[in-house]
Amino acid sequence: MRDTRAELLMQAETLVRGRGYAGFSYADLAAAVGIRKASIHHHFPTKIDLGAALVAAYAARYAAALEAIRRDVPDGPGRVEAYGRLYLGGVEQGLGCLCAALAIEGEALPERLRRDIAAFFADHLAWLEAILREGQADGSVRGGADPAALARYVVATLEGALLMERLFASPAAFRGTLAVLVDGLRPQ
Repeated sequence: MRDTRAELLMQAETLVRGRGYAGFSYADLAAAVGIRKASIHHHFPTKIDLGAALVAAYAARYAAALEAIRRDVPDGPGRVEAYGRLYLGGVEQGLGCLCAALAIEGEALPERLRRDIAAFFADHLAWLEAILREGQADGSVRGGADPAALARYVVATLEGALLMERLFASPAAFRGTLAVLVDGLRPQ
């Protein structure tokens, strides 16, 4: 049986990651899924509802991935590298990070979506800060730098590399940036 809601979320995510929130309409989404616009409204009465559902689904996928990284990867630099590989999928698909694509639109976004995106990034920063603090405590991450500042540096570096390598279509260059980032976290 067809799961129309899931198809809508999948196609809408691709559209937002490729074009931005303002860059697609329900008509675009209806064409991508092969349904009428009225059917979309049945699942998501407004575009804000769709955007909020997209961010929630994306955040849930990332939360599961972060939990797996924490469980399966033993040290701070390895965890940051595994985190960076999550971004690599976007580079390989020619797509940006959903929440970064939304954040770029800033004040043009509805307040609800701005709050949801801020919460997404706050969760990632908190996770990275904890990973980096633990890495400093166990000696796998260089000491001296504030873990909160390092967490912001990691996200900024990865988001910037994703944006640039999406333009240049270069997963290899993204991998190189990730390697430099991770090497810079290791003790000297």
